Amino acid sequence: MNAMLKSFRRDPLLAALWIALIVVAALWIAPFVFIVFTSLKTTSDVMATGAFTPPTEIAWENYGVAWNRGNFSTTVFNSALVAVIKVPLGLAIAALAAYALARMKSRFNRAVLLFIVFGTMIPFQVMLAPLFTLVNSLGLVNTYIGLILPYLAFGIPYQIFILHSFFRGVPKELSEAALIDGAGHFTTFRRVFLPITLPVLAALFILDFVATWNEFAMALVIMQDAGKWTLPLGLMSFQGQFSNDYGQLNAAIVTTVLPAVLVYLIFQRYFVSGLASGAVKG
Repeated sequence: MNAMLKSFRRDPLLAALWIALIVVAALWIAPFVFIVFTSLKTTSDVMATGAFTPPTEIAWENYGVAWNRGNFSTTVFNSALVAVIKVPLGLAIAALAAYALARMKSRFNRAVLLFIVFGTMIPFQVMLAPLFTLVNSLGLVNTYIGLILPYLAFGIPYQIFILHSFFRGVPKELSEAALIDGAGHFTTFRRVFLPITLPVLAALFILDFVATWNEFAMALVIMQDAGKWTLPLGLMSFQGQFSNDYGQLNAAIVTTVLPAVLVYLIFQRYFVSGLASGAVKG
């Protein structure tokens, strides 16, 4: 602590940066504290003590009541099913495509990569109406595959862009040695590139899982049957019915956020290193 204080005295800019970091962290944490404290109070306690006051008596029943009233067992299952299928499948397709574009020589590689990168520039909101028309024409409205396919289409281009940059930075000697030893491209990818790509894949897994778990607009358009709703749609319905019950409403919000937080905590040690690798190499 004394060493840190001495460094602050010598470098006022460092002290200013730390103060700014603490302020920004507090601004980010404050809403989460508000939600957690409110989720553990009854409505009368919220009105009497305010949102940022710790609960005097913890109302755990808010979570059980919110879970049953909001039918979250169904929506959580739907979201989990979509995420478990979409996220690993999307990463597998993106990794193979990025390897092919980075390591398999073809005069069309650059044009294909530019075409894929162009796909990352199109906001999916402007594509909702055409997507619904396409999905409806295929008879996939209110089906999991009808939701997963558009998710893949909008998630894979960004992943290919990151992974392609990483693969281009891997020394050519590694792949050339494997190819000389008789390994094919798939074997080279699986045994040489995949192990060193795990940190990047973990970072992309977190980003893709959170984006898929929290996606609202496309699910609202395609999943019209309440029995197929994902968790954000279930939260929207719950908020409309129980907007005045602050404790249960915030308990439902915590239930929605918690799985994404757990996934981040599991993979967080790979997150920064993985994104840095994908951004710097190449």
